Amino acid sequence: MNKAEKEPAYFARNDCRLCGSHSLTRIISFGETPLANSYRLLSDKNPEVFAPLIVNFCNDCKLVQLRDVVPPDILFKHYLYVSGTSLAFVEHFANYAKNVTGRFSLSSKSLVIDIGSNDGVLLSQFKKLGVRILGIDPAKNIAEDATKRGIQTIADFLTAETAQKIASEHGKARVITANNVFAHTDDVAGFVESMKILLAENGVFIFEVQYLKDLIEKNLFDIIYHEHLCYYHLSPLVSFFKLLGLSVFDVERVGTHGGSIRVFVGWNNGGHEQHPRVDKLLIEEEILNTLAPYKTFAKRIAENRVKVLALLNGIKKSGKRIAGYGAPAKATTFCYALGIGRSTLDYIVDDAPMKQGRVMPGTHIPIKSPSFLYEDKPDYCLILAWNFADSIMQNHARFKKQGGKFIVPMPEPRIL
Repeated sequence: MNKAEKEPAYFARNDCRLCGSHSLTRIISFGETPLANSYRLLSDKNPEVFAPLIVNFCNDCKLVQLRDVVPPDILFKHYLYVSGTSLAFVEHFANYAKNVTGRFSLSSKSLVIDIGSNDGVLLSQFKKLGVRILGIDPAKNIAEDATKRGIQTIADFLTAETAQKIASEHGKARVITANNVFAHTDDVAGFVESMKILLAENGVFIFEVQYLKDLIEKNLFDIIYHEHLCYYHLSPLVSFFKLLGLSVFDVERVGTHGGSIRVFVGWNNGGHEQHPRVDKLLIEEEILNTLAPYKTFAKRIAENRVKVLALLNGIKKSGKRIAGYGAPAKATTFCYALGIGRSTLDYIVDDAPMKQGRVMPGTHIPIKSPSFLYEDKPDYCLILAWNFADSIMQNHARFKKQGGKFIVPMPEPRIL
């Protein structure tokens, strides 16, 4: 990319998103990278947006967070990621809805609001269980499609004004969910204050975020990109919600995205007894409140880069060809952190039709349909959607039968 294409469309924060402290320590820097979900058509004339990808640690509340913020209008107004293309996610959300409905005795009178509802994959499961539903998502294209499919979705960001309007028209929510969206929020306090307008007295706010402990221990550095402004563990969240009149009363570890936490929050007087899991997890993650694990993490990223490039470069030098499988947002960070471009990957295949025919951000690696693997027959397939590696290899066992080999790069590169 030439410098003319790198127009700054971001701003730097020098204070903590949760506690406002200016005592921040830089722990990782990936330099300037493109926006992870900005898949382009080759005919696109608009310059690509690049922004610094720098991770800070708050020395006061211990939150790990990005320094630089790309405005949400740029990131989310037209979005090409939908959860429903993954059968694993559909199953995950089906179990999620079933568990929540049973635990909190939801009925046809109960309202569930999903913030950042995407294509409505979670809300559709609540709807099947007979619960009232409403989605909020700023991606107009996805919100319109969800509404057409019977998942009423408001195409907007959550603000106090939007919340007041929804509350007056639909009433308060018994359950409010926010899955893989809470970490996308720059004004976290503003988000929670708006959410509170919608939350019933006995209501529960449930959100899932990728878990910092898993990210560090499993070396999942490619989860870091501009949409993910915060990398949460439980400790800073407990004190943050307490200041806003809310309490974390339960937490569960779940397997999505390489390891996530599902956090349950209610009003201080909402009648929800704190589960022993909260204190247990706070003890287990005490090391994350120091700088030590982040220094080790940065070292492991560098070591992984050397290992992966040695493997891929060795394959290329032997005259073999490599394709990629999966064009998730994490693939953008992975390719940029390791310096992988078109000279390494001939193309990437992805299950999402909206991404096919486009190119990867920055590297411009073409994205094709998975069927192309069987037409083109590359020698190796690097699984960039590593969190779905097992299902990808199972669904494409034919690729191995025709002589191809899969490469799983995380947490250690290996050929399968």
